[in-house]
Amino acid sequence: MKTTMISAITLMLSALALTACSDENYGDKPKDWAATTTFFNSTDDAGFNTYYNPAIGRCGDPMPFYDQRAQEFKVLYLQEYDNNGACYHPFWGVTTKDGATYQSLGEVLPTGTSTQQQDGVLGTGCCVYNEKDGLYYIYYTGYNILLPNREVVMRATSPDFKTWKKDNLWSLKGVDYGYSANDFRDPQIFKAEDGLWHMVISSNLKFAEFKSADLKTWEHVGSFNMVWDRMCECPDIFKMGDWWYFVYSEGYRAPWSRKVKYMMASSFDGLKACFGDPGANWPKDGHEGVLDSRAFYAAKTASNGTDRFIWGWCPYRTGATIHDKNINVGAASEPNWSGALVCHKIIQHSDGTLTLGKVPAMAAKYSKEQDVKVMASNGYTNGVLKGDDAYVLYNRLGTCNHISLTVTTSNNWDKFGISLVRGTDSDKYYTMVVNPEGEDWRKVNFEQEGTSGKGFIEGIDGYNFQRPADNVYHIDIYTDNSVVVMYINDVCAYTQRIYGIQKNCWSVNNYGGSVTVSKVKVSQQ
Repeated sequence: MKTTMISAITLMLSALALTACSDENYGDKPKDWAATTTFFNSTDDAGFNTYYNPAIGRCGDPMPFYDQRAQEFKVLYLQEYDNNGACYHPFWGVTTKDGATYQSLGEVLPTGTSTQQQDGVLGTGCCVYNEKDGLYYIYYTGYNILLPNREVVMRATSPDFKTWKKDNLWSLKGVDYGYSANDFRDPQIFKAEDGLWHMVISSNLKFAEFKSADLKTWEHVGSFNMVWDRMCECPDIFKMGDWWYFVYSEGYRAPWSRKVKYMMASSFDGLKACFGDPGANWPKDGHEGVLDSRAFYAAKTASNGTDRFIWGWCPYRTGATIHDKNINVGAASEPNWSGALVCHKIIQHSDGTLTLGKVPAMAAKYSKEQDVKVMASNGYTNGVLKGDDAYVLYNRLGTCNHISLTVTTSNNWDKFGISLVRGTDSDKYYTMVVNPEGEDWRKVNFEQEGTSGKGFIEGIDGYNFQRPADNVYHIDIYTDNSVVVMYINDVCAYTQRIYGIQKNCWSVNNYGGSVTVSKVKVSQQ
């Protein structure tokens, strides 16, 4: 009798569980995703499939290098948690062959075990492999606000990239060479024209330079300027073809400046001279060496000998609702530190200038083509959007999307945009506007549109890029949960964090004049 009662209760509980899970609305009618266009309050999935984010916490400053022994990229990063302990920011890492798919290495280099140790907190650094002694070297920042030298450069070595030994008897202290005790961080190591290893370190408005023949003993070479009054972080120096490049992140907290940028010259010494008069030595690209939006930061590069990729982090945002988070990007609201890894391919143009483009492996990853349907429109006929506030609204997106389309403007002044998180009942939605900045230049602005929208959001606009001579814009947009990257004609990369993309509609908009929309395609993973 007891067994019969238990079986009956078990069957009843199972039936209740099946009823509760029969649809996601728990008793309501299932949502008609295919035929409806109203706003849906969606959230990020736990995992990110393309723009890597650890299962717990987030990625801080990436430190990529190409491991020739393993024939793969390894990307170290500062592991950030919502509630860091007293000792925090250990180096974690991932491996990737192509910049699109990652495998976690877990923790690579731990912090010190005590708040009294110089490396109780770890800061940005770099990793290199020395063929002569068969060792991997990590040079990193030891940070401790409680000690007289708040930041010093430290190192660790490993024969196999698994077991690391910290060299606790060695460090570089900025004060020993006339630099700041508080700002002496982000060491980057490379080989210069003299065949020696060189190390560049960010200090207070100066870059410190050291050199070494064996990666063990370092000689101080001198210093060179940063950009005027701006602290420049995460230096990365490399040669590509006939040009030397210096990639850095301007730490000046202003929406027009806090971006990843580069200098270029025909030699390493020429690079250093560029910083003596930045205004006269910006790359001749029309946008002062800016590589992406304010939502791509602390970026560094690595090359496998064929392609060079750049990794930075796209910040997460906080707020009570999707709408709060999506506009929490202005100058008065500094982006949160850390987020998801974003990777671009570096494109070198014939004049040596750089832009960022899509990673080749991305297209193959987003391989499941979806039906694209027009759900609503205004001023839209046979692919042409004409008149102010004209738009065409397409059906709902998934979690990971590749949107590709071509937009052709009728003249040199037409303005258009691409909106996400848009429903037919939305009083707020989010648009990446390709805005004329004069006849021959464009810039991507971020706007909260709709009857209740705030309009232009100053903290996340893009940078100037040249209008295509034929007025044809080939556009690729990749999304992974709330991380969005838009590429235009291999001359513009625009990274952004927009919450609520999943299971919501999207649109192409026109603002006066007319534009033609063609070759619209959506693919998912």
